[in-house]
Amino acid sequence: MSKTPWWADENVWRKTAIWVTALMLVALILLTFDSVAKITAGSDRVPAYSVINHRIYYKMDNDRNMQVPVIGGQAPLFGTVLSEEQAQAMVSKGKMTVQAKNCMNCHTLLGNGAYYAPDLTKAWLDQGWGAEAVREQLMVNFLLDPEANARGYGTTRKMPDLDITEEEARAIIAFLKWMSAIDTNGFPRNFKPIAQEGE
Repeated sequence: MSKTPWWADENVWRKTAIWVTALMLVALILLTFDSVAKITAGSDRVPAYSVINHRIYYKMDNDRNMQVPVIGGQAPLFGTVLSEEQAQAMVSKGKMTVQAKNCMNCHTLLGNGAYYAPDLTKAWLDQGWGAEAVREQLMVNFLLDPEANARGYGTTRKMPDLDITEEEARAIIAFLKWMSAIDTNGFPRNFKPIAQEGE
């Protein structure tokens, strides 16, 4: 009867599988905590919700070879400075409205969703709004009546009327403004932001 070599022994492979699985589980747990810390609002790359009280614009970072969001001076959304709790409630309502209205069925947010309609990751900074001074009202008007305020840019694609209330529209805009402040490593690529006032 021949002796089985150690490397072909079933017990060796069983123990190895158990140790590798346990090690990978520990690594997964550590990476999960690290990732959550980096994507939580208030971290280096994801600003606190109260960022909607500030001016957000893009600036070229030559070291990273990409445009990065810059948080400027006070520019409260709809002229009202909100506390961190109020801002979080408004942004959360906007996010929930975007989910409830199934916006990702047509749009992309942070790389997730469909590609039928424009990407919304940096919609707050989109050139289509013309100028910073009128952007908020144009966005509200568009969300309340997309048929009358649609801009197809040469296509026949139009957003349907989703029966969005004014409160929901303002919350969606707060969510879009907050999302535009997230450092997404240059995503979406080749995005051209709205002209900055004073440029």
